[in-house]
Amino acid sequence: MSDYAVINPATGKTEATYATATDAEIETAVAAADAAHRGWSRSSTVAERAALVRRMAELHRERREELADVFVREMGKPREAALGEVDFAADIAEYYADQAEAIMKDQPLDILGDGTAIIRRSSLGPLVGIMPWNFPAYQIVRFAAPNLIVGNTILLKPAPQCPESSSAIAAIYRDAGFPEGAYQNVLATNEQIAAMIADPRVQGVSLTGSERAGAAVAEVAGRNLKKVALELGGSDPFIVLSTDDLDATVQAGIDARLDNNGQACNGAKRFIIVDGLYDAFVEKFVAGMAAVAPTDPMQEDTVLGPVSSLAAAENLKKQIDTAVAQGATLLTGGDHDGAFFEPTVLADVTPEMDVYAQELFGPAAVVYRVADEDAAVALANDTTFGLGSYVFTTDAAQAERVADKIEAGMVYVNLVLADSPELPFGGIKRSGTSRELGHLAAEEFVNKKLIRVG
Repeated sequence: MSDYAVINPATGKTEATYATATDAEIETAVAAADAAHRGWSRSSTVAERAALVRRMAELHRERREELADVFVREMGKPREAALGEVDFAADIAEYYADQAEAIMKDQPLDILGDGTAIIRRSSLGPLVGIMPWNFPAYQIVRFAAPNLIVGNTILLKPAPQCPESSSAIAAIYRDAGFPEGAYQNVLATNEQIAAMIADPRVQGVSLTGSERAGAAVAEVAGRNLKKVALELGGSDPFIVLSTDDLDATVQAGIDARLDNNGQACNGAKRFIIVDGLYDAFVEKFVAGMAAVAPTDPMQEDTVLGPVSSLAAAENLKKQIDTAVAQGATLLTGGDHDGAFFEPTVLADVTPEMDVYAQELFGPAAVVYRVADEDAAVALANDTTFGLGSYVFTTDAAQAERVADKIEAGMVYVNLVLADSPELPFGGIKRSGTSRELGHLAAEEFVNKKLIRVG
């Protein structure tokens, strides 16, 4: 059986299989990426590359219905959310087209001696991008768009369950007018990816995925002295210190936990509630979570569809069962029907339990009671992850203070689901090493060349 297959998590049916690339096809792809970099990348202007990225955005919008249907089949995303993802991908591409000249303009330096000095940005060469399954369009465009603006060429490895969407997206780049080799979809094995990273023509690798995958890719990249960018997992805290609208705060928590069927790296997963609000918050939060039933992701009003696969549901079930066996309290949910997992809430989790240090990738949350602000920050930071975080408070000074203390790459105060093309995305600790979106994404794989004139 092929490594690449569309298995609809809502039905368990295998919809399509795709052939894995041969070694000869991989060699052809790398050679084409190298040739495109030596030719098109170096001969094209920033404005010309920006125009291609803008056309790519337009094609995302034109084909949004078709793409959304594919996303639902591949990973169970609710269709309305899938349409929103395509729109967001187009927004990101348009942002980079708009910002291309600003991203690539020379940066003058104040120097101590006579003459002038500037930093000039230029491309590095072919890059390998290793993508996850949970955001089939968004993950690709936030890697590809800024790097194509820079002039790097892309060798894109999709997740094994996303061959149909990655093929459709590759067609968008081709139809937008990118030349042969500038953007390629490669259905490669892990061994082939390792060989591509080691290839002297390839200049870097970006991975969004698990800690295990990140460590494996970083090891290969390190051995071959290649630049690596990693965006890994997260167990983001949702801290409630005060609120003047408890119902709205609870709903924000539910939205942040169930977004993308609970399968977002930066989804709120640990709910840390100050003692005076804990009982009321948890009562409303549990009731709100329990009221959401996982349903057919193709229905327009679906909030929660299936998790990505039966194996994912079984793994989440094992984590929940182990937590309960170790002493956690199950407040709601905890079971699944096929890949459809009930919204789940755990309480009374202690540091000795496995789940305390784990990421729950699905519609499952853990609630914690804390005495005060200091205890909330300490618990929020007591994790190997450091991707995002959420803080709810009516005290502006407290918000500033807590945001400064949280060990994470992102802090959102009094709002959730607020990602935007101009805002950098990324984490620290075991959540990753890089930033995507915003101008910072275009700094990951670029030669910042000093030109000093006497």
